[in-house]
Amino acid sequence: MIAQLVSLLILLTRSVYVLAQAPPPPLAKPGCSTQCGDVEIPFPFGVGAGCSIDEWYAIECRNGSKPFIKGIGLEVLGISLEEGTMLVNHPIFSDCDIDDNEDPEKRSYPSTDLEGSPFQFNQMKNRFTGVGSNNAAFMTIDQEPIAGCMSQCDKDESEEVGCFGINCCQTRIPRHLKVFNATMVSMSESCKRGCRYSFLVQQNWFQTYMNNRMRIISYTTEVPVTLDWGVYYQSFGLYESSKSKAYNFTSKCGNSDQFRSSLSIIQCSCRQGYVGNPYLLKGCQDVDECNQQPPNIDVCPSSMICENLPGTYKCSGYNVPRVPRKSVILTGIGGGLGLVFALLGAWWLHKALKKRKEQQLKEKNFKQNGGLLLRQQLSSIEVNVDKIKIFNSKELAKATDNFNMARMLGRGGQGTVYKGMLRDGRIVAVKKSKIVDERKIREFINEVVILSQISHRNVVKLWGCCLETEVPLLVYEFIPNGTLYEYLHTPNDEFPFTWEMRLRIAMEVAGALTYLHLTAASFPIYHRDIKSSNILLDDKYRAKIADFGTSKSFSPDKTHVTTRVQGTFGYLDPEYFQSSQFTEKSDVYSFGVVLVELLTGKKPISRISEESLSLVTLFLSSMEEDTLSDIMDAQVLNSHHVKEEMAAVAQLAKKCVNLNGKQRPTMKEVTQDLESIRQWQTGSCVPLHYDEEFRDIGSETSKSWEEDSTSRRSSSDDSVYSSWNVKPFSYTM
Repeated sequence: MIAQLVSLLILLTRSVYVLAQAPPPPLAKPGCSTQCGDVEIPFPFGVGAGCSIDEWYAIECRNGSKPFIKGIGLEVLGISLEEGTMLVNHPIFSDCDIDDNEDPEKRSYPSTDLEGSPFQFNQMKNRFTGVGSNNAAFMTIDQEPIAGCMSQCDKDESEEVGCFGINCCQTRIPRHLKVFNATMVSMSESCKRGCRYSFLVQQNWFQTYMNNRMRIISYTTEVPVTLDWGVYYQSFGLYESSKSKAYNFTSKCGNSDQFRSSLSIIQCSCRQGYVGNPYLLKGCQDVDECNQQPPNIDVCPSSMICENLPGTYKCSGYNVPRVPRKSVILTGIGGGLGLVFALLGAWWLHKALKKRKEQQLKEKNFKQNGGLLLRQQLSSIEVNVDKIKIFNSKELAKATDNFNMARMLGRGGQGTVYKGMLRDGRIVAVKKSKIVDERKIREFINEVVILSQISHRNVVKLWGCCLETEVPLLVYEFIPNGTLYEYLHTPNDEFPFTWEMRLRIAMEVAGALTYLHLTAASFPIYHRDIKSSNILLDDKYRAKIADFGTSKSFSPDKTHVTTRVQGTFGYLDPEYFQSSQFTEKSDVYSFGVVLVELLTGKKPISRISEESLSLVTLFLSSMEEDTLSDIMDAQVLNSHHVKEEMAAVAQLAKKCVNLNGKQRPTMKEVTQDLESIRQWQTGSCVPLHYDEEFRDIGSETSKSWEEDSTSRRSSSDDSVYSSWNVKPFSYTM
C-alpha cells in the first residue's frame, strides 16, 4: 500500500512538472498564421501583411489551403528551417503541343527566374531529367549548354525500368543555379518519336514514382523541386538591433557558403541544446537533455548544470560568458588643442584603414579570381610574361566609362564585352566575366594561359588582364567589324558578302586552327568551340578567332582527352558528344559546319518537316540526292567559276563533317585543299572539270576527286586534293 502511494506521488509530480514546461517554441510572428492547409509557414516566411521578414518571403494562401510564394509564383509544398530548403512545384516542359511550323530555335522553355532573389535550385537534391524516346535534353544559359543528357530509342516502349538512357535520362545540375532554359532536340531520324519531356525534379520523389513516370507526367504539369533559401542581411538587420542576451546565445547566424553572393545572405540555426525558430527573437528554447531513463548527467554541456528533479533530470544554468563592451572615453583635459590632434589622428587612421581595407579586398579578389593559379600556370610553361600586362581596376574603369552600357559590344555565356580606350590611345575590348564560380575561374585562367602562347595574325591578341576586381577582366585588341555570324545571317544589301570574301575567311580560319594544332606552343591547342559567332572580322574583314575560354592544350603523346561535353548546338562533334572524348578532329568537324554556313548562308539548326534537323544533315542529304544547289546561298551563285569553287568546298566540308572522326582530314590537309581551291581564282591551278548543271556535283565529279586524291597520297604534291568520296550520314538534332 505504501509502495502504491509513493508511485502515485511520483506520477503526480511528473504531471505537474510537464504542465509547468514552457509552451512549444513559436514558428511564426505573434498574431500570424503558422499554417496554410497542411503546410507549416515558419518565420521569416509569413501569411499576411507584416508577417514575413520582407516581400520575398510573403506567402499567399490561395483557397485557404495552397501556399504560393508571391515573388516567384511557385506553390510551396514544405519549408525546412534546419536545412534552409523549400520544396516547391515546378513546371514540366513538353513538346507535345509544338506547332509544326514553329522555328526550332524557339523550342526553348524558360524555368522560373530566381535572379535577384534569396532562392536558388538545390544542386544535391535535384536532377535535370529527360523523358521520351529519341530525346536529347539540355539545360542552357544564354544558348550555351551547362548540362544535358540523351535518351535512346526503345524497341519495346512498354517496358520502363530505371532511368539509364532508354526513354529516360538524368544529370546533375551546376551549383548556384538560378535560371535556365530547357531544350529538346532529336538525335536520330530512325526513331519513332512521341511526346518528349524535360524538367528539374527532386530526385527522391522521382525515384519513388520511377516506374509510373510516363503515366504521372502525362497527367500533371508540375513536379516537386527543392530550393535553397537564406535571408538578406539587410532585412535581418531590423531584428538584429533588438537582440537580447537570450537571442544572442540561443541562436547563431552567419554568412551562407551555399550562395554565390554569400556576403549578403545569411542562415541561422539554434545552438546546441536549443530548438525552435532561430530567426525569431527568443525563438529557440532550451531542450531537456536530461529527461531520459535512466538519467545520464553526462548529456549536459560543461557550461550547464543538470538539476535533479523528482524522477528526472534537467539541464539549466547556462553559464554565458560575459562579453566586454567597447567604450569610447573622451576627455577634455587636453583642451581644444588636444581635441584637434585627436580628430586629425582619427582622420588619418580612417584613411589608412580604408586604404588597407581596399588593398585587402584587392588581394582577396586576386586569389578568388585565380591569381595564384595563373602564376602557377605561367611558371610551368615557357611564356613571355612581359607581353601580358596586369591592368589595375581604376585604369579599366576609366577606359570603359565605368563599364557604361553604351560601351557594351556584346554579351555571351561567359561574360560581357565593353569597348574602351587606354591612356596610350589604343582601342581595346574589355571582357568582364559573368560568373565567378570555380569552373568559370578556371576557364578564365585557361584563356589567359592559352592566348599568352599564341601569336598569329588570325587569332585575337590578348593585351592583358585584371584580377583585383570583383570579377576578372580580360583586355583584347578591338575588332571593329563584328562577327562572321552577323554577316551570314543578317544580310546587308549595301555590303554584299561575296564568295571571294567567304573563301578567304575560310582559309584564314583554317590556317589559324592549323597553327593552334601544330605550332602554337609546345603542346597542341584545341579550341573546342569553333563557330561563326566566335570568328571576328577586323577593319579589312580579315578573320580573327576569339573566345578561348573552353580551349585546352594537350600533351603530344595523347590522341584524345576525356572531358565534360562543352560546345554549341549544331557545331558539336557527335562523336565527342557520345564518347566525351575530344580530339583534334572535333575541331575539324566544327570548322566543317562553318564551311557549310559559308556555302548556304543558313544557320546551324534548320527545320525539315516535323523535326529539328542540323544543317549538316540537310547538307549531306542534298549532296546524296544531287540537289545541293537548292540550299546554296543564291546571292553568291553569280558565275560558273564560283559554282566550281563552291562545289569543291562542299566536297571538303562533306569530308570534315564525317561521323567517323578518323576519316576526317587534319586541319593542315584542310588548309592545303582550300589554298588549292583559291588558286583557281588566279589561274595558277587548272580546275577539275564539272558538269554544266551545278546540281550534278557529288556523282561523277566525286570519282574524279577520288582519282586525284589517290595520286596525291602516293606523291608529295600538296596542290592536289585529298580523298572526297565520303558517304553522307544523317545526324538529327
